[in-house]
Amino acid sequence: MSGLSCEHIISVSDMSTEDIGMVLDTAESFKEVNERTIKKLPTLRGRTIINLFLEPSTRTRTSFEIAAKRLSADAVNMTGSASATVKGESLRDTAKTLSAMSCDLIVVRHRCAGAADYLAECMDAHVINGGDGMHEHPTQALLDLFTMRRALGRLEGLTVGIVGDIAHSRVAGSLVRALRLVGARPVVIAPPTLLPARPDVLGAEVSYTLDDVLPDLDVAYMLRVQMERAEGMPFPSLREYARFYGMNGARLASARPEMVVMHPGPMNRGVEISADVADSDRSIILDQVNAGVAVRMAAMYLLLGGVDSDAAA
Repeated sequence: MSGLSCEHIISVSDMSTEDIGMVLDTAESFKEVNERTIKKLPTLRGRTIINLFLEPSTRTRTSFEIAAKRLSADAVNMTGSASATVKGESLRDTAKTLSAMSCDLIVVRHRCAGAADYLAECMDAHVINGGDGMHEHPTQALLDLFTMRRALGRLEGLTVGIVGDIAHSRVAGSLVRALRLVGARPVVIAPPTLLPARPDVLGAEVSYTLDDVLPDLDVAYMLRVQMERAEGMPFPSLREYARFYGMNGARLASARPEMVVMHPGPMNRGVEISADVADSDRSIILDQVNAGVAVRMAAMYLLLGGVDSDAAA
């Protein structure tokens, strides 16, 4: 029986505030495990987890694979080039095939929004959304909350500026919802060309200028511009974008001294973030990467294992 109120982790909207707290608290125990010399637990021994990544990924896929193996689950990786989808097989038939193999949990990444939800309808296994199109990436939002809480000591009342390509970002889609659930204040910051046609539907405050809101921020969360998804050039030049929306040393110096900088990766140094900021002691980007394994261990454990986080000790 799942320790969460949701059977799958497909959208942050499906999770309650209590679900989020349970994942973050359980991840604290797993973070301690990841700092040991021997990092393996028998918690999910005998369970089968499939990482079905039909869109390119390095960080997320590797993080899920490590998380599964550290819980002693049998982890199977399937990429787009190695799956039958390249031969024309439908996602439904892929789901039915995997279901017939009696897998327990599937992590799916797909270029189409709604793919994870569709997969959950087609099979009995638990499903974790590893990123679907421009829709959501819930475990990224969870690991971001975990990282913020460890760095700043709280989540409630924080002002988090999400800067950059909001229109094409599944990370922003999940993070805004998650921040609202834990009582934080999300502010999306971008030129109009990188915002949805109806910014008000995001559920966040909107600013078109980074410098106007920078003094209020506890977290500057920088996004890369997804040129592969954008139609045409959404601004005059990368140099101009960096000038008005990039986090550089001068902006960092003018921000609150306790403000931290985050980025989900991959980074475009010199565009949305300068090299000196990315490598500074105010950057907690590598902490996000580290948190990814613990948070994904927690998500798998709570879906497949139980509710007692002490079991991770």
